[in-house]
Amino acid sequence: MSEKVLKIGILKNGTIGSSLLLAFLMDERAESTMINVYEVTSGAKMHPPEMCTKTMEDLLKWNPELIIMSSPNAALPGPKSAREMAGNIPTIVISDAPAKKAVEEIKDKNMGYILINCDSMIGARRPFLDPIEMSIFNSDLLKVLAITGALQVITEELNKVILDMLDGRTPTLPQIIVDSNIASEAANFSNPYARAKAIAAFELAASVSNITGKACFQLKERSEYIPLLATAHEMMRAAALMCDEAREIEKSNDTVIRRPHHAKQHFLTKIGLYDKEQ
Repeated sequence: MSEKVLKIGILKNGTIGSSLLLAFLMDERAESTMINVYEVTSGAKMHPPEMCTKTMEDLLKWNPELIIMSSPNAALPGPKSAREMAGNIPTIVISDAPAKKAVEEIKDKNMGYILINCDSMIGARRPFLDPIEMSIFNSDLLKVLAITGALQVITEELNKVILDMLDGRTPTLPQIIVDSNIASEAANFSNPYARAKAIAAFELAASVSNITGKACFQLKERSEYIPLLATAHEMMRAAALMCDEAREIEKSNDTVIRRPHHAKQHFLTKIGLYDKEQ
């Protein structure tokens, strides 16, 4: 492998669970000698669309060689406008289930995408959602994404592209909609009951957006939407607890698979807690 250092730009417009730790999925101990990452975000907002194009302008000034774009519902005008600016730079879109409406347009631009079905919308109405409730929901969602294998899919797919580019190859950009089967396969559970719990957690978390969508956009009366918002957040909490149980099964059998990055960016692997990574 050459000693090239790859410049990776991350554009975050709005927030989904999969975006929270994107840079760290590529370099979890901040010791990679092969990549430099620059991140630009519009914070919580992605409206008006100019919020997204302005952040892309800022990112492009850094001259990234690979762009990772993250947002809720990548089919919305803001993220779509930002994609128009990427040109021929290899670009991967990371988003949630509603972004399926943008798949053909993303393909037409020869971009990659990773859409996570369980990355559900939060219960974003003022009478229910304060900063603490927001933080709790995202911590539960992050646990679901991590333990079910959804983040492992992102990690592996990004690393394939990074290694191709470091070796001077034209990368094959991922085009994946991550369901419970794809995620749990990537998690590589050794115990079938642990995998079953992870699949159940993924499916439960994926159904949360059906509840929050109705509560946020369809119902008008507080007496109708507040119970649904609380219900959706309880569902995500239950999914996180099931993920904890799946992880504990693997820990009790000493079969937790760990795949740390080498400083040269490829993966190492170990299973037993005291095993040496190879």
